[in-house]
Amino acid sequence: MTNVISYEATAVLILADGTTIFGRGFGANVTRVGEIVFNTSMTGYQEIITDPSYADQIIIFTFPHVGNVGTNVNDYETASPAAIGCVLRADITDFSNYRAEHTFSDWLKFHNLPCISRVDTRWLTRRIRDHGIIYGALCVDYDGKFNLDSLKKQIIECSCMKDIDLVEKVTCRNNYSWNTTLWNFAKDGSREGYGKMTAPKKHVVAIDYGAKRNMLRNLAAICCRVTVVSANATAEEIFSYSPDGVFLTNGPGDPAITGVYAVPEIKKLIESDKPIFGICLGHQLLALALGAKTVRMNIGHRGSNHPVKYLETGKVEITTQNHGFVVVENSLPDGLTITHCSLFDTSIEGIKVDNKPIFSVQYHPEASPGPTDSHYLFTNFLKAMSG
Repeated sequence: MTNVISYEATAVLILADGTTIFGRGFGANVTRVGEIVFNTSMTGYQEIITDPSYADQIIIFTFPHVGNVGTNVNDYETASPAAIGCVLRADITDFSNYRAEHTFSDWLKFHNLPCISRVDTRWLTRRIRDHGIIYGALCVDYDGKFNLDSLKKQIIECSCMKDIDLVEKVTCRNNYSWNTTLWNFAKDGSREGYGKMTAPKKHVVAIDYGAKRNMLRNLAAICCRVTVVSANATAEEIFSYSPDGVFLTNGPGDPAITGVYAVPEIKKLIESDKPIFGICLGHQLLALALGAKTVRMNIGHRGSNHPVKYLETGKVEITTQNHGFVVVENSLPDGLTITHCSLFDTSIEGIKVDNKPIFSVQYHPEASPGPTDSHYLFTNFLKAMSG
């Protein structure tokens, strides 16, 4: 039957295989179609939804209680959400946090995003874990009217268009400067809020493949003046800023697609011997420029509780991760060393170029949300720029 009227459900989630899940709708009265992924973080839903690496993805939150900290103007990781919807176990709760300004439901509605609750997220997560990548449609209709045939058709159309450059959607349109540092939580009675870097020691050019603001804050926190350029910036343009180092940010999508225009420029940067630090997509693009290969994972890494081993010290770091592609270990050329590995599946989590100040990690040392075990990598980048 094409049209379904439910007097109880106000949202529906349909998977590409036809599985249909009814639930309670929150947020905007709209339909969104994209890849469905799960995130195991216990906190940080606003930061996750505004992370550009989630462009065109519907996020399943495995933690059952979402909404309790509300939303506020300070916790955006980019100007507007990149994810296109979310799936929850329980209904969105009222907020109970001194920093909250709006409820999560109102925030979703403001940004025209749909949300479905009362879904068995544990079952759905296992389904993705066992069967791999899946696309779906999420529709909120407060009248309970759903055109299931139309939604299924939209899923087919979406899955046929998966090989597109998502970075083009999220990169900045104009270059800009950044000097905001990390959040101060009012210790010792001092003023709470973000700080400003006023005495730069180094100048970093950050190539924006979908940058999270907290990456830029961490660079400013180590006293770096940051110039952010778009993903299609040439090496010549970057050199014109006379940077002490180059930073390759995170971002969404297939690195091989973005690499068509990004890799040739990164190769020129490598040849200059300037310090380079890459994170997430930036890590993958650096690996491609160095001659390695990437492959799509059957199950991506998304959460704030992923253990990574730093092979040089044996230390285990708890990390934030968000990626669906990985560097292929047996494709690494000579002259590269693996520095970090996942303790979940032993996949590559970090590399460095031998005898050059160039390194990258697959995970997110800037966190937001997540632990700060890996903040030392920003300090290492400063040391590399200092010779």
